[in-house]
Amino acid sequence: MRQPTILVAEDESMIGWDLRNTVEEAGYAVEGPFVDISSAMLSYQKHKPDLAILDVQLSDGNVFPLAEKLMAENIPVIFHSGNYQPDEVHKRFPGSTSLAKPCPPAAIIDSVHQALGD
Repeated sequence: MRQPTILVAEDESMIGWDLRNTVEEAGYAVEGPFVDISSAMLSYQKHKPDLAILDVQLSDGNVFPLAEKLMAENIPVIFHSGNYQPDEVHKRFPGSTSLAKPCPPAAIIDSVHQALGD
């Protein structure tokens, strides 16, 4: 059985690598962490992930256009932000999953399991 792949986009290096480690330890393959939209978009175009964990604000701008592309292809997105509150994200993306930083690793993995239907 193929391991689900999760794209991680986070411009804060320490948080990005922590997310990567958390997700890998839970048994998933990880692409990233990517610090900017262009790198994350390039990865997504090369290899379609099963899910994405996206910081709302990356080094080169707001991640919403990437999120819209992913969601248009039925790829679940978990927003992970310190700049936007979950209710702000829900207004733009009803039904999306949004986690406020700092978020405990267990809550991140629970959200991943729910989004993937594990």
